[in-house]
Amino acid sequence: MIAGVDEAGRGPIVGPLVIAGVMVKDEQLLVDNNVRDSKKITPKRRQELSALIKKHAVSYEILVIPAKDIDDMRKVMTLNEIEENGFIKVISKLKPTLCYVDSADVNADRFGKNISARLPKRCEIISKHKADDIYPVVGAASILAKTRRDAEVRRIENELQEQLSQPLGSGYPADPITQSFLVSWVRQYGKLPPYTRASWKTAKTLLSTCKTKKLDEF
Repeated sequence: MIAGVDEAGRGPIVGPLVIAGVMVKDEQLLVDNNVRDSKKITPKRRQELSALIKKHAVSYEILVIPAKDIDDMRKVMTLNEIEENGFIKVISKLKPTLCYVDSADVNADRFGKNISARLPKRCEIISKHKADDIYPVVGAASILAKTRRDAEVRRIENELQEQLSQPLGSGYPADPITQSFLVSWVRQYGKLPPYTRASWKTAKTLLSTCKTKKLDEF
């Protein structure tokens, strides 16, 4: 059995980090359906492929790590270590004999060795940068992670819009819609909205400018 593991939401200031793993007997169905990096597929096609993957995979696992948990863990570990822990949890549940992972570390070999050393059941780990473009099974994992994170962000947006009638956007710091939402929220409530990663530099900058009444500089 082979598996692929990937994440979605490493960099956003709002919402969870989602790690997904997919296990299959072989990748032919994924190849036939042009399964690849979720960022290179339209949202509609991602939804279609997500349903296909869930139906035909031997098994799959999705781990959602909320913003608050990320903030708490970052007090004692790096973001790479958080991802390593998440990948290990997913792989441990899938129990493949071979697993391809999309490396979060600049040193892909180190990332793979760190994961392999902590697995309760040994399996071969192949860690590569851009693995979601190289291995269809990792592309499948990236699609499950991305569609789940998108659903989580929309759920968060619907909840927060009950208090601030404004679109949330993607949750990424560079997204002007997300920037506008955060500025408006802090202006109105004097604090960050729920589901925001308070440990992010962007969040700290926003709160700092709020205190000095220079929000236009954000």
